[in-house]
Amino acid sequence: MAASASLARPRTRPALGAAVGVIRPLLPVVIIGVILLLAPAFLSDFRQNLLAKFLCFAILAVGIDLMWGYTGMLSLGHGVWFGLGGYAMGMYLKLEDADGRLPDFMNWSGLTAVPWFWKPFEHPWFALPAAVIGPGILAFLVGYLVFRSRVKGAYFSIITQALALILSIFFVGQQQYTGGTNGLTNFSTLFGFSLADRSTQDVLYLLTVAVLVLTMLFATWLTRAPLGSLLVAIRDDEDRVRFSGHNVTLVKAGVFAVSAALAGIAGALYVPQVGIISPANMGIVPSIEFVLLVAVGGRGTVTGAVIGAILVSWARSTLSENYPDTWLYFFGALFIGAVLLFPAGIVGTWRALLRRRPAPLRWPRSPAAARLDPRGAAHE
Repeated sequence: MAASASLARPRTRPALGAAVGVIRPLLPVVIIGVILLLAPAFLSDFRQNLLAKFLCFAILAVGIDLMWGYTGMLSLGHGVWFGLGGYAMGMYLKLEDADGRLPDFMNWSGLTAVPWFWKPFEHPWFALPAAVIGPGILAFLVGYLVFRSRVKGAYFSIITQALALILSIFFVGQQQYTGGTNGLTNFSTLFGFSLADRSTQDVLYLLTVAVLVLTMLFATWLTRAPLGSLLVAIRDDEDRVRFSGHNVTLVKAGVFAVSAALAGIAGALYVPQVGIISPANMGIVPSIEFVLLVAVGGRGTVTGAVIGAILVSWARSTLSENYPDTWLYFFGALFIGAVLLFPAGIVGTWRALLRRRPAPLRWPRSPAAARLDPRGAAHE
């Protein structure tokens, strides 16, 4: 019996360790999800709507983190994919409000009929997938062409920044089709439900929380799977991975597509809750701000991207409310201070501090106790 007990003991430890290894990465996701579900009980309608906006940015930040933090591709044009997802949802909302008539801004622009490329967006079964699949496919095509030419580093960042500039200027110039500088706004219903009702906004908030939690779970699984190790290897030494036989071009284009699809989802959720989508959301400035969300929270950490998005967005809103004339100076100082003092971000710095903490003090074991439990002596 003693022999069988000693044989059974080592088997339970690996099983327990494996269970802890699976559960531990999910704890931050569960904690964040619970806090966000309870938050509306303590917030006004206005603050809840603001938080929902911040959560849309958090979904987008997770996608940027997969690209930048894990794969080493810094995109300065993610506003493009966010805007495309938002416009797909906005086109559906405008056509739903029009109810067979011409949308208001098209009347002002002199159009007499709905353009042919707007017509499919009358149907939610087309508009909603288009908000996700459209940015993903376009990003994959752009990424494949760029990465096939071995473009990387600062050159890739410049290309994405130029893409954001070109698309935003193009949408501004297409006044009769995109609403021009004003964009698409004045939405009233979603699937027949009034967007002004608190119940509709509550459902949209809960949907945003659910999508964010699923996004975090997906990113956590992806980064801990073998593919996640491949992404980190590409970030650290791309040439060596390529010489090992991996198709780096397809992997990087695929990550770019996934990141763009997440940005499209964020844009689609953003529009009915904020009530507007315009070329300003696609430009260079918001694209850089999206990257800063990840930088402050901690790149290479899924939790850091979410925390950074919420905290930075909250700081921006608070500073603009309390200091309307000088808030940009405070906001800029916040970014500079965060980068200088916490280059690894909030979560990255916290993890570094935990690794450096001293080991707990233990009473020395007597030789007699060590003889009674030789396994314990090995763990000292």
